[in-house]
Amino acid sequence: MTKQPQELALLAESGRLLASVFGLLDRTSLAGMSTLQIDEMVEQFIVHDLQARPASKGQYGYGFALNSSVNDVVCHGVPSQSNVLRDGDIVNFDITLEKNGYIADSSKTYLVGEVNLAAKRLVQTTYEAMWKGIRAVRPGARLGDIGWAIERHAKRNGYSVVREYCGHGIGREMHEEPQVLHFGKQGTGLALREGMVFTIEPMLNRGGRSVRTEADGWTVVTRDGSLSAQFEHTVAVTASGVSVLTLRPDELGMISKTKVVA
Repeated sequence: MTKQPQELALLAESGRLLASVFGLLDRTSLAGMSTLQIDEMVEQFIVHDLQARPASKGQYGYGFALNSSVNDVVCHGVPSQSNVLRDGDIVNFDITLEKNGYIADSSKTYLVGEVNLAAKRLVQTTYEAMWKGIRAVRPGARLGDIGWAIERHAKRNGYSVVREYCGHGIGREMHEEPQVLHFGKQGTGLALREGMVFTIEPMLNRGGRSVRTEADGWTVVTRDGSLSAQFEHTVAVTASGVSVLTLRPDELGMISKTKVVA
């Protein structure tokens, strides 16, 4: 589960490139675009501009470069020409990128146009919850510390944490050990070691935490129809704390607010 320095350098390069994909999305006016159009734009950018590979395409038989999860879709939303983003939507784009044999994984929930206050609050709290988890990462900490920090923040704000899906180790393979739960107890679970690389990707619901998978076998939605949001970063445990490998330029200010080492 631990990576050597040369592997960490390659993972950091994949993470840097993936962050630039979100930079592209940040500059894009999403309202009126179909999720399939966005998928095609992202794949074009990854393949032709970054000379990299969209690692999700072909993984487990999945046919697209990203997952597009709109409103009550928790995760694994499938891009579609008929799914056009409208003013007031929230949408999570979950994207993976492989360069030189190493994979980075990240996601961000976007507000489309004018979004109501309740949706904004959910999205903001989910983002904060991810960073609560990141702050818990350091050598000697436990996986349970990450889950506890995330769940505590979610519950304090009145949200539930989806339990069926978790973060994961990552490297040459998309999904490696360990599994990183977004709930748990402090001081429990695997001890973190320098060189471990994994994702932290909490999914928070406005309503209950129960989910169901739709007939396509991919799309996961909230069972009660409530909104769901997610954020994700790939992180590495360092000697002094944590490095966020997929950190985006707009997040540099987060570094000074945490013990995170870029």
